[in-house]
Amino acid sequence: MKSFLFVTDLDNTLVGESRALAVLNEKLKQHREEHGTKIVYATGRSPILFAELQNEQQLLEPDALIASVGTEIYFKGSNTSDRTWSDKLSHQWNRDTVVAATAHFADLVMQPDSEQRPYKVSFWLTEDSAQEVLPQLKSLLQQQGLDTKLIYSAGVDLDILPRHGDKGLAVQYLRSLWGIDATQSVVCGDSGNDISLFSYNEERGIIVGNAKSELLQWHNENPANYHYLAQAFCAGGILEGLNHFGFIA
Repeated sequence: MKSFLFVTDLDNTLVGESRALAVLNEKLKQHREEHGTKIVYATGRSPILFAELQNEQQLLEPDALIASVGTEIYFKGSNTSDRTWSDKLSHQWNRDTVVAATAHFADLVMQPDSEQRPYKVSFWLTEDSAQEVLPQLKSLLQQQGLDTKLIYSAGVDLDILPRHGDKGLAVQYLRSLWGIDATQSVVCGDSGNDISLFSYNEERGIIVGNAKSELLQWHNENPANYHYLAQAFCAGGILEGLNHFGFIA
């Protein structure tokens, strides 16, 4: 057994099956104490909503928090987002211009203020409207000279991010910073905003058994022997995958 980088989404991935979560937390806590494993949460939640979930679910303190769909990184012991990462995202990003462009689409419903972040603009958008709205919105943002990325997830959540920001790119940044090889890294997710976790390198990937259709479709279209589709749900699926890859016994 040796140290590895453990990265997981929270809602419906790490969290959702309380008994399995208790077992997983104990195994991860022991592994970190004995081998120096790094624990990272990669969530669509803002730091505000993460703190609420952490209190509710008794989550382990992570070595780093990737928040707001990969646009903010907080290291253990700090309440300030990592400045180097923020600087990477600022290129050709103008939040006010993004918000102004979205005003042309009546189907976009702004999410709560807590989820509007410096490098993320978030809406609710129904699946029926998304097919028409997303191409038009993407085109309009390009016309405005904005280098953005649209991430649509779970048939309802739309996040507009800088081109150089998402969960997967944030993980690459941390791996480089900590000097951890992709083969000694594992990423876990359940929905569309987790696709980037599995997309950039050969990190071992665990897709939990309750994964949303958009992630399952991506998995089927991008087969890789270093990705594992679990049968169990949430933390149970993560335990299944960690055993499959030999990270924990």
